[in-house]
Amino acid sequence: MCHKKHKGQIGRPFHVRFCEHYNDYKYAYNKSKFAQHLLNEDHAFAPMNDIMDVVHFARKGKMLDTLEKFYIYEVKQSGTK
Repeated sequence: MCHKKHKGQIGRPFHVRFCEHYNDYKYAYNKSKFAQHLLNEDHAFAPMNDIMDVVHFARKGKMLDTLEKFYIYEVKQSGTK
């Protein structure tokens, strides 16, 4: 099991972003860093509820950008990227 974590913001519904990741994984488009990681490390694609979590809700804008930077910093500091 991979313990790496990806933090990022999305402006679309989860199921839409999940489908984008899945299509990139399925067809090896290499657009999604998440799909690239799964392919490079020979990981299986799992159901959305197993691989995506909401960390924080906020409107798009400066506040969400700041929150994203904070969570990325937090993951890097913990060493779990």
